[in-house]
Amino acid sequence: MPENPQNDLCTAPGGGLPRLLAIMDRLRDPVTGCPWDIEQDFASIAPYTIEEAYEVADAIQRDAWDELEGELGDLLLQVVYHARMGAEDGRFDFHSIAERVAQKMVDRHPHIWGDDSRDKSAQQQVQDWEAAKARERQGRTLDGVALGLPALMRAVKLQNRAARVGFDWPETVAVLDKLREEAVELVDARDTLTADEVTEEMGDLLFVMANLARHLDVDPEAALRAANAKFTRRFEAIEDALATEGRTPKDSDLAEMDRLWDAVKSAEKIPK
Repeated sequence: MPENPQNDLCTAPGGGLPRLLAIMDRLRDPVTGCPWDIEQDFASIAPYTIEEAYEVADAIQRDAWDELEGELGDLLLQVVYHARMGAEDGRFDFHSIAERVAQKMVDRHPHIWGDDSRDKSAQQQVQDWEAAKARERQGRTLDGVALGLPALMRAVKLQNRAARVGFDWPETVAVLDKLREEAVELVDARDTLTADEVTEEMGDLLFVMANLARHLDVDPEAALRAANAKFTRRFEAIEDALATEGRTPKDSDLAEMDRLWDAVKSAEKIPK
């Protein structure tokens, strides 16, 4: 049987990106490929793409540099997967994807590859970038804010878009006033509202919280991830403290666990 050059590339270490592209071509081959890979489409792969992006962010947040290379590779695989499916449909391929983003980077950096002055602050460059994106959209103000984004992140992006055309509270105190108003409305009406109405009011409250984060120049997604990590760390410390006595949280009560929580919290604040 004649040798298959693609197989040689797939199994040869050191092949880099061409090797990865060849592997995906083989996996998606309708005759000799992997049945699972062949069955996938854009919609079925999209959740994995989102998951891999979060795993990259998680490794960075944990300073897990020994894991980051692998996580970035998993994310790259997702791009290669979508590129292969796009090529099969005659829509695009990996080369056209790379060329498109390369041209975008050149177009959006006229201070590097054009006549604009490089004497700009980082903030001014961000504003110029957003202005370029707005010109490219040529549609409604909120067009192009991806539906698949995490809700808090999408809320901030929607609010930023609206703010650029003047629809925004001028001062943070106004956001706090709205926050108190929404919280009071939710608590006062919780016994008279339907479940759907409570959900709607809760959504309004979270939307204002995202706006407060934006006014304070805080990434609400990052803030909530940090809060989740802190809660996990402190609750596990409670479990560890109870375990020294052969007990679990089910063997304790709220008052005891609250005392243990306060002890963990105080210990974290002691300078090392």
